[in-house]
Formats: sequence, C-alpha cells, structure tokens
Amino acid sequence: ISLSTKTYMWLAVILSLLFIATLSCSFAGAGPEDDALKLILNDVLTTSGPGIVLTGKNVDVDVDERSVTIRWAILACGDDYTLPGSVGLHGSSCGLPTMPLDIYVDSDVEPTARYDPSQIPYNRDSGSRRSIQNLVQFDSDHVLNVEQARLYPFDTYFLSSTLRIVSPANQTLPIRRLATIGETSSFVVKTVDIESYFNGANNTESPSRDIDMFITRPGNARAFTLLLFGVSWILTHVTICHVIIARMLRDVKPLLKHLISTGAILIALPQIRNSMPDAPDLDGVLIDCIGFFPQMVITSISVIFLLIILAARE
Repeated sequence: ISLSTKTYMWLAVILSLLFIATLSCSFAGAGPEDDALKLILNDVLTTSGPGIVLTGKNVDVDVDERSVTIRWAILACGDDYTLPGSVGLHGSSCGLPTMPLDIYVDSDVEPTARYDPSQIPYNRDSGSRRSIQNLVQFDSDHVLNVEQARLYPFDTYFLSSTLRIVSPANQTLPIRRLATIGETSSFVVKTVDIESYFNGANNTESPSRDIDMFITRPGNARAFTLLLFGVSWILTHVTICHVIIARMLRDVKPLLKHLISTGAILIALPQIRNSMPDAPDLDGVLIDCIGFFPQMVITSISVIFLLIILAARE
C-alpha cells in the first residue's frame, strides 16, 4: 500500500509527539527523597532508639572551588525528644526537637548552628508547629579533596565529617542518625554514618557521630560525556579527510565547501566540550589532554592546510 507524502508527515508528527510524551513521563515520581527520608526516620526508632537526627536535604558539590556545602535539617524522633505539634515531618513519626540545641561541626569552637524551639511559630488554624527552613536548617561547609578531579568523568571524591550536639545544660546529646540525599544534579552521594565519641572535660567520653561521603558521577552523565568525546574525535577525523580529498581536487569551488565544513567543525568543537555534563574548566584534565586540546590542534592545522591548498589552486 503506497502512502502519500502528507500521510508520512502526519505519521512523523504523531511519532514525535509520542516520543516527547514518553520522555515526559520521566518527571512523574522524580522526587522520591521524601519517601527515602521517611524510611530513614521510621527506621531510627526501631534500630537506634529516640534522639536527634540530622538529614542532609541538599549536597552542593563544587569541584572548581574544592568545597562541599551540606544543608542539614534538624529533626527528632521519640516522644521525649519531639516538640508537641510538630510530628509528621516527611510523613514519618518524627518532628522537631523539643529542647534548644547547639550544633558543632568538625573542630568548630563556636556553634555552627543554634536551634531554639521557642522561635518555632504555630499554625493558627490547626495549632501545629510550622517548620520554617531558616529556623530548623543550617549549612556546613567542607573542604573537598580533589586529587581525582583530573579523571573526569570518572572522578570520585571522599569526605568525612564529625558532628556533635550540646544542650543548654552543656550536656552532649547523642545523634541517632546522619543521612543525606542520594543524588544531586551532577553527582551520586553514598553516605555511611558511624557512632563515635571524643574525650571531653575531665577526660570523660562525649558522644558524637561521623559521616563518610562517597561522591561519584552518575552513570548517565558518564555515558553522555563519553558519547560527546567520541563525536568530537569523529568530527576531527572528518577534517583530516577534508584535507586528503582537497589535495585531489583541481577546482577552487569544491575546495571552498571543504574549507567551510572544516571551519564549522573548528567552531563546533568548543561548544561540544561545553556541553559535557558539569564539565570542569580547561585546567588540563585527562579528557582534554587526550581529547579537546589535540582535536583543536588537528582541526586548526587542517584549516591551515586547506587555506594553503586554496591559495595554490588560485
């Protein structure tokens, strides 16, 4: 059965819309972090007991600045620790702490954050406590070891930190769990929290809790980067073919087509490099030493050869 050109066009439009609609389904359920936090918080009571929980709501990894910023949320699980009217955060049985807290990160002498339950406002209609971000969350900055940054997109990073909480009575309170989100826009974050202690005044043990973070690139980012890397090299090889073909030509007009194509590739290569997911600056990372830098050199030399051939033919 022969189909008309108009029918083919409509089929192409329908297939294109179906393709777009299918991809759009990826956004459905794209925010599972609340479910993960709910499981973590509910697990605290059954495995660790009541106490304070700190969850990393956001992890900002900046390789160029060699820093990691973690946005912590202050939570509490258990009736003795939970502020009345605040239970139900993230769909769990946990809520906000009922007592003031001073939170110390690593070796900070002054508290990194202070929490005061008396500042938490009430909802006039329901009488429940409101969870105001600036009152129940704080940021902690950490130095990132970037020894493997040169291996982009297979660079991996490790970060460890220790946190402790002190009450107004100068009593160190146990932290039952430290956890962060599992994915950011550019990295996958895996965390392990460890119960620890330090020697306080009079050589007494004071509880603390450590967190180890393993930061890697997601698989899709690595795949796209390698795909763009391969495309760049293919385009570079095309410029060499242009030079070889141009040497066999005698007319000037076909030479101009090869020169324009090679010039377009020379302009396109930096754009492809910038399209790599969360690509580092041009600081000599491995993928540039075996990719972008030699590609630009080879393509530029190809343009020069084509100009020389063009001048010789005229």
